[in-house]
Amino acid sequence: MKAYNDTTYAILGILTTDCKSGYAIKQFIDRSLSHFWKISYGQIYPTLKLIVQEGLAEVNVSTTSGRSDRNEYHLTSKGMDTLKNWLEQPLQQAPVERNEVLLKLFFGSYQSPEKTIAILQDYKNRLEIRYEMYETIEKGIHQHNKDEKDAMYWLMTLDYGKRVTEAAIKWCDHTLKNWS
Repeated sequence: MKAYNDTTYAILGILTTDCKSGYAIKQFIDRSLSHFWKISYGQIYPTLKLIVQEGLAEVNVSTTSGRSDRNEYHLTSKGMDTLKNWLEQPLQQAPVERNEVLLKLFFGSYQSPEKTIAILQDYKNRLEIRYEMYETIEKGIHQHNKDEKDAMYWLMTLDYGKRVTEAAIKWCDHTLKNWS
C-alpha cells in the first residue's frame, strides 16, 4: 500500500468525524489536534486535492441557501483502509519535540541571567494556562461527549498533554529554584 505523509493520515482521520469541509477540518484541528499536531490551511487544501486524486475520498458540492457552495469530502472504502493500515503500523521513530525555550536556554550564556529567569517564568505561566485549558477540555468531554466512540481516545491524548505539561511545570520550578 502506498505511503503518505502524516498530514494526509491526519486528514483521513478527521474525515471520520462530522468535519467534511476544509474550513471544518481547520476548526477541528484548532480545537483538538493543535495541542500536539499543527496543520495549516496551506496544507489542508492541497492534501484534500491529493486525497481525492488518489481515490481516498470523494468530493461533493454542498449548496445551502444564502451561502456560497462548499466542497464536502467523504472517505471512500480505500481511504478508510488506508487510514486503518497506517494506524496499525508500528511507529517509525519516537517523536522529537521542537521547543523554543530549550533552544534559548541552550544558548543562554549569551543573554542576561534576568532574561533567562524571565523566559522560564513566562514559559511556566503559559504552561499553567495550558494545563487549565486541558482540564476544561476534559470536563467538556466528560459532560458532552462521554458516549462518543472516540471519547476514550480523546481522553488518552488529553491525559498525555496534561502529564507532559505538568512535568514541564515541575521542570520550570526545579530549574528556577536551582538557578537562584
